[in-house]
Formats: sequence, structure tokens, C-alpha cells
Amino acid sequence: MKALEQRPLLWERLTWEEIGFLHQSGMSLCLLPVGATEQHGPHLGTGMDTCNAARLCDAVSLATGVPILPALPYGCSLGHSHRWPGTLAVQPQTLIQTVVEIFDWLHGAGYNRLLLVNGHVTNAAPLRCALEIIRSRYDDGLVRVCNVAEISARVRAEFFADAEDWHANAAETALMMSLAPELVRTEKIAVADDEDRTARLVFSHPVNRTSRNGVTGHPSRATLGQGENLYRMMVEDLAAIVRSALTEQPPLTESYFKVVS
Repeated sequence: MKALEQRPLLWERLTWEEIGFLHQSGMSLCLLPVGATEQHGPHLGTGMDTCNAARLCDAVSLATGVPILPALPYGCSLGHSHRWPGTLAVQPQTLIQTVVEIFDWLHGAGYNRLLLVNGHVTNAAPLRCALEIIRSRYDDGLVRVCNVAEISARVRAEFFADAEDWHANAAETALMMSLAPELVRTEKIAVADDEDRTARLVFSHPVNRTSRNGVTGHPSRATLGQGENLYRMMVEDLAAIVRSALTEQPPLTESYFKVVS
């Protein structure tokens, strides 16, 4: 396993013997990057959210030795509408059931801890529902949803700097400039800005009614340096969460299923 530890531990590249060895060595935690395939304005590729979550997990795996499950590239992107081609969305219940079933198999292999590293904002509710189901089925099931834009206060400040209802904004554009320049259409960035129209609204509207081009925020403000610095913060702060997750125990040991007598 020494050679394997020098690179991210990608579940799909490991053999069953290696996965078993990891568990026997004391590993009980996995990372699951959850992304989306959806429009990201005229300047970013549709795989941005999946790329963001997966690259983050790669770096955190290198820092902590925690294995990464294959990324989920489809998310709950219903709000992006059919106005712009490219979005491929699944229903909330589909995402919920997928995550629950993945955990069922993980648990069977001895892995009872799961961090859902979520790259798409509106995956958060289905992933939380999956968490609720898992912990109601398994006394020892430990799950957390980690939204990439809210890993820590300093990361959140960067993502929300140019819009409260941000999408394909300066932060996301800067990250892709740094991590995956092949997803960036640099010639489109300067004219991609669109304002956040959601302030003081009562209802949550789909993107076709809040954005002219699929963007909310100011990608024109993005710089390569901003992306590099933001990614470093994300890696550092998520790695700290992962290290705590490796050993954390519930405050009390009472069974979910045992009635007080």
C-alpha cells in the first residue's frame, strides 16, 4: 500500500484486497464527491461542480489517506430549467436513494463513516435527507454533508463575495482557472457578469427567472491567484474536518433502536 498512499486513494483503482486492507488497518471513512451536470453560463463547462468536488477530494485524500468513492456527476439541478441546453438533472428522491444505497454497500464492507462533499448548492437538501435515512438504519452510521462553498467561514466569504445567490461567479470561475482551465472559455468571461436579482424576494425562483445568461455574480473579477488561494483554503479546512471525522465518537452510546425501560 505504500505506493498507493503517494496519490489520492481512488476507490475505483483499488482492488478488493486493498480496500479490505485499508479497513483492517483502521480506516472506516470514505469521501463521496457529489457534483452536477448543469449550465454554468457562457464561460464555464457543465461539469464544473463535479470537477470542483472531485479535485478537492483528491487533495484531501493525499493529505489524510482517506479513500474517495467515484464522483456522482448528476445532481438535483431542476432549478436551472430548460432555458439553456446542457443541464442533466435527477429528481431529489433519485439522489437520496442513490446515496443511501451506496452507504448500504459501504457498510457491508466495514466502512461506517461517510463525508458527502457537495459541489452543487441544491444537492444539499436531498443529501441531508439521505443522511437522515442512513442514521435511522444504522446505529453506527456516521454521515456529514460538507458543502464546498461553506466548509469554513473564510471559504464562505470568498464564494459569497459578489452575490448571495451566486452561480458561475468570480469564485467558481477563479477555481476553474486554477484547477481545470480546459473548462473555462476565457474570451467569454469579460461579458458574462449578471446581477443577483434575488434580494428581498419571498419565493425561491428558478434560474430562468433570476438570470439572463445562467450566471449570478461577477466572473469578470476572477483571477488565477484568487482561485489558487481559495483552493488552498478549501483543502486545508476540509482536511481538518476529515481528520476529526476519522476518530470522532458520539457523545452518548445509547442505541437508536433500544427503548428506555
